[in-house]
Amino acid sequence: MKKLFISSLIISSYLYPNPKVTLKSNSSLIYHTLPSSVDNFSDIFSKGVFYGRLRFNSSAFKWDDELHKGTKWLRKDNAIGAIGGSLTYHSAYMYGVGFGVGGYVSKAKGSLDNSLAYLYKGGKDLINRYDMLHHGDSDMSVIAQSYIEYRYSKGYMQYGRVLFDSFLTKSNDTKMIPNAFEGVTYHSSDISDTHIKLAYLTKQKLKDHTKFHHLLAWKPRTDDDKYAPYTQNDDSAMHRGLTLEKLQQKGIDDRLIVCEVDNHSIDKLDVKVNYTSVPKLLSSAMIQLDYKLSYKDVTIKPAVRYMYQFDDQAGQIGGANLKGITQGYKTPNSLDAYLVATRLDIGYKFYKFRLGYSYVANKGDIVAPWRGFPTSGFTRAMSQYNWYANTKAYMLQCNIDMQKAHLFTGTKATFKYVIQDFDDKKLGVPSDNQLITLDIFKKFENDIYMKLRFAHSFGKSVANKLENSYSEARMEFNYLF
Repeated sequence: MKKLFISSLIISSYLYPNPKVTLKSNSSLIYHTLPSSVDNFSDIFSKGVFYGRLRFNSSAFKWDDELHKGTKWLRKDNAIGAIGGSLTYHSAYMYGVGFGVGGYVSKAKGSLDNSLAYLYKGGKDLINRYDMLHHGDSDMSVIAQSYIEYRYSKGYMQYGRVLFDSFLTKSNDTKMIPNAFEGVTYHSSDISDTHIKLAYLTKQKLKDHTKFHHLLAWKPRTDDDKYAPYTQNDDSAMHRGLTLEKLQQKGIDDRLIVCEVDNHSIDKLDVKVNYTSVPKLLSSAMIQLDYKLSYKDVTIKPAVRYMYQFDDQAGQIGGANLKGITQGYKTPNSLDAYLVATRLDIGYKFYKFRLGYSYVANKGDIVAPWRGFPTSGFTRAMSQYNWYANTKAYMLQCNIDMQKAHLFTGTKATFKYVIQDFDDKKLGVPSDNQLITLDIFKKFENDIYMKLRFAHSFGKSVANKLENSYSEARMEFNYLF
């Protein structure tokens, strides 16, 4: 089945050589050709549009110091690569009603033995670790999108398997298969200068999963199945104290409710407000203000973000720390928390400089395992999670559009330097580090996209914590049709 799907992708790329979508430097897609409205039922299918993506992705990760305990490796250098892609179909619309479906595949090969698949770092999203550990299967295939849609002039509603982007939920399609959800979503621009997003989500499928699972439930290891965590939400930012068994004992269904409003009715000011809730567990409210000033070739964009997390018994169930290690926390059974982040962007011709800062209060950790990162756009760098309690982070970023600089056609580069100051007294959080990253994004004339990413972490030695020093490289190619 997987071979047939990949063959269909290759054949389709020759049948439809002109891309209907283009790729942004963050790997998200921009759709240029959309399905039309039709008057008879048969045209719903015949006037639909196919979108294809052939893809190669690879990752190499090297620790400065490999560590092991007895015969069980805790850290091991690794490399992995994968080929695959996606084929999605959007039907035409009749009386505003249509549908969409998307299939995704990935076939990977790595340097580690199958029994050590849990040690992959940046490349873990190229495989399903549960299938590799249990069955030695390095392939993935999944229908990640399958929905019915109603669309009108200023909005649309989708029901089924969907991609939904908001402050804390993202498709995060940076590897082979996107993060997807099951539920109902609504987008509206009915109010002038305002975009509204609403969602009621019942299931999630992370990037390295082929089945939809719980949104906020961890499944701990058992004697019968030591790889059980990989069957539920095993995101790196998941709260491991919120176990499926504990939620079921309390009769809690982990559903996700999202309401987000983005308004730009005031000249030069963008206001975004988000409310995300898992009823009977926790919720969060966020407000972000972005302001833009321009003078000749210079643009100045200050921004500030404030987020507060309200605990509704999740802290009592799982504790204040995401890993359940509450030593050093003032209120070990509370997940009340808040985050403040600010940045300043300065653009000049083909350059953009960013200064960013974030602070998480010395209360509970912020819970956000849905691939939307609370510090994204302010201080987050590749593979980093800096929303633990009492964490300060500082970032310097430089972007250059090399095409506008008349250096390299279709090329952009981004450099980041991040300082992360974690709480040394909290054993459940990482040790301090300084990180440098370099991203290079290139679009070739034949509609092939390349992205190279490099990172190096300079870790600090802290008692009772693993030093966080490593080097990482990633390479990706995309062909869209």
